[in-house]
Amino acid sequence: MRTYRTFSLKGSNFRISSSLEDHADLIIDEIKNQRKILENYILCNTKFKTSLEPVKLFDSAPPIIKAMHYGSEMTGVGPMAAVAGTIAQFAAEKAISLGSEEAIVENGGDIFLKISNDILIGIYTGFNPISGSLAFFIKPEHSPLAICSSSSKMGHSLSFGNCDLATVVSKSAPLADAAATLACNLVKKNRDMNAVLNRIHAIKGIDGVLLVKDKHIGLIGNLPKLVKHRDTHLPDKITRDKDSDYFRAEFMSDF
Repeated sequence: MRTYRTFSLKGSNFRISSSLEDHADLIIDEIKNQRKILENYILCNTKFKTSLEPVKLFDSAPPIIKAMHYGSEMTGVGPMAAVAGTIAQFAAEKAISLGSEEAIVENGGDIFLKISNDILIGIYTGFNPISGSLAFFIKPEHSPLAICSSSSKMGHSLSFGNCDLATVVSKSAPLADAAATLACNLVKKNRDMNAVLNRIHAIKGIDGVLLVKDKHIGLIGNLPKLVKHRDTHLPDKITRDKDSDYFRAEFMSDF
């Protein structure tokens, strides 16, 4: 039976689980550590925080910055588009490196996980009609895995599109997070969906993409199995963003 802890830090909201109980504290400490490293780097390179396109790194850039830069370079969006997924992956991998058979970190809808038992990841699309009715069924052999989402209609993240939900699956959370942002920016009308699916899937390292706009759903690539699912406890599992009228977690875990 999995147990979960919630944790908030400077506007970011986390839901975490580990197979070793004391590793939950370790994950939280690593989140704080990586956030501090990011903040210190931004003090020296302010463009890293504000740019909407890739920026040149200092030679002394730490690993978290290089990971975010990788997601930015591969997609053309700003490096901060990859921040939530990157922190989730770094924190989960810290626990894994110290012996956790399972580590699950959700950072406001961006998830990185390594599991030893099957898991359902429920799809939340705000006020869209399909919200909360579908889930990804993931087996341990599919992990470690990143499942990252972006939305034009939920949360306070900047979006230039009009997409209910863009979800990207990859082994790399920085890449998945940045690619989800790009996909969401590009979907403005229903007719955009096919072209956006193909464009995002063509990026090296992207396994699969799911797009939701109005009553339309688009899928491409190697996605986990989609199953019908209705979670009556979904509202309790959504990491809320206090700065938004919508839930921050576009993509919420049903553990």
